[in-house]
Amino acid sequence: MEGTSTRQFRNICVFCGSQPGKNGDFVDAANNLGKMLAERKLHLIYGGDSLGLMGCVSTAALVGGSQVLGIIPQALARGNLTGKTVGEVQHVFSMHERIANMLSHADAFIALPGGLGTLEEIFQIASWAHLNLHKKPIGLLNVNNFFDELFLFLDKAVECQFISQATRKIFLSASTANELLDKLKTFVYEPDAVLTQIDWTVGESKKRKLDLTLRL
Repeated sequence: MEGTSTRQFRNICVFCGSQPGKNGDFVDAANNLGKMLAERKLHLIYGGDSLGLMGCVSTAALVGGSQVLGIIPQALARGNLTGKTVGEVQHVFSMHERIANMLSHADAFIALPGGLGTLEEIFQIASWAHLNLHKKPIGLLNVNNFFDELFLFLDKAVECQFISQATRKIFLSASTANELLDKLKTFVYEPDAVLTQIDWTVGESKKRKLDLTLRL
């Protein structure tokens, strides 16, 4: 088990939609999250889109004084499909490189409401935590109960014995940004006992370390 009573972190990666959502509550939540990150002197890593909730959270964080890094594949950045990235931009070649760089830079993850891309990011980062590739907290900001059915699915997967209780605990949630940030700080990683046997260094002749230092 890893963890102390309170985690110390500086860089939060936020996953969220490139659409604003059906009502203003989603936009308000994104703006408030960006503001809270700045007030807590936390820096933002995000998907590099300036539209929808991505644009809201990144602009609010930057205006509040946070440093902001947008990581975006070159294919998405071309043609102005995603708007101009707020803050510093890092172009990558693929979606996999994007999520790997996010993991490298971030100390914790927060998901706001979003679509397929947001769900993919949530589950990929959670799956990597499940497989002991990282031990960083993951929180879902449950605006207007947006993620309730997702939590029901996870509980059903536990009931049907497709995931363990330890894996279910990877997913933190709260209805406000302040509450969720507090939960991330007190998160204690509890690995699945079976999966602790995995050694990801097996077969590596030399461990490679990418230079992904972010100037935060």
